[in-house]
Amino acid sequence: MSDFYRDLLTGLLFITGLLGYLCGEFIISSALFAIAAIAGNLNQNRKRSKAGRLSWD
Repeated sequence: MSDFYRDLLTGLLFITGLLGYLCGEFIISSALFAIAAIAGNLNQNRKRSKAGRLSWD
């Protein structure tokens, strides 16, 4: 899966979580926000490791 599709999936999860929150589905939206956060961190770490920068320095 390319970086664009990963970023798109993360964005869709976030927007779906936001819409779920507005509709009152708090448990589902919390789970979607958590998945989006984990996916975003995984994507960021994967991009950083491809560039050869594994530390925050």
